[in-house]
Amino acid sequence: MDDSWDTHRMNERWKMVSSDSAYMSSTEDGQTPTAITYPYNEELTHKTILVGDSGVGKTSLLVQFDQGKFIAGSFTSTVGIGFTVMLLGDSAVGKTCLLVRFKDGAFLGGNFIATVGIDFRNKVVDVDNLKVKLQIWDTAGQERFRSVTHAYYRDAQALLLLYDITSKPSFDNIRAWLTEIHEHAQKDVVIMLLGNKSDMAAERVVKTEDGEKLAKEYGVPFMETSAKTGVNVDLAFQAIGKELKHRATQQPNEPKFQIHDYIESQKHKTGCCGP
Repeated sequence: MDDSWDTHRMNERWKMVSSDSAYMSSTEDGQTPTAITYPYNEELTHKTILVGDSGVGKTSLLVQFDQGKFIAGSFTSTVGIGFTVMLLGDSAVGKTCLLVRFKDGAFLGGNFIATVGIDFRNKVVDVDNLKVKLQIWDTAGQERFRSVTHAYYRDAQALLLLYDITSKPSFDNIRAWLTEIHEHAQKDVVIMLLGNKSDMAAERVVKTEDGEKLAKEYGVPFMETSAKTGVNVDLAFQAIGKELKHRATQQPNEPKFQIHDYIESQKHKTGCCGP
């Protein structure tokens, strides 16, 4: 087959691509299309989303891009044990702020871009003298990204479900979130309910007792947190880490870890409000 036929096929493929692309324009003379220059749009930089079955390498691909390194085998290979934790809840309840407070010990004040799709951070914590790596996925709370979030539910061993104590709708939507969790997550996934922004007492519209009552109804641990002051943030992740670690390493005759009791004991040690 001659070169002219190959060139013709290449040009036809370019036309097919350019007709469906927002970045290329087709030409009528069969020449290579030219690129169209668009002004920078910051929102577009946050819309690449990885989806696929568990174990296909989504995490490794993202880590390679984000950190420039490959995680061979299980992502727990560099530490004693590792788990995936997801943050869920309506938009603006403070999921990203909570994650940054836990990971970096800082508070994201002011306005910032809402999470689009999925983002993640890693942190190694010491649980009973064992290094435990928590890979924490920060999810978008907007309805239009919900189907994307569903694809990641089954990869998570623990879910932190947040509402904003100054937003009644975010609390009212917790039942809908729990329904989605039971539909898409692992059957034995660890769930914790967090009432965030506890530092904003003057603007509170959801009582602590209401959060406790809802958590008891669903049989999940509960506490109020503040990403701004750090109240109970470390405790929430430490409790999750302990529960997951005990599940993974528990011996047949070993007593089951009681996450509710642990949380209450730690609250009392810190006067119910310390991190």
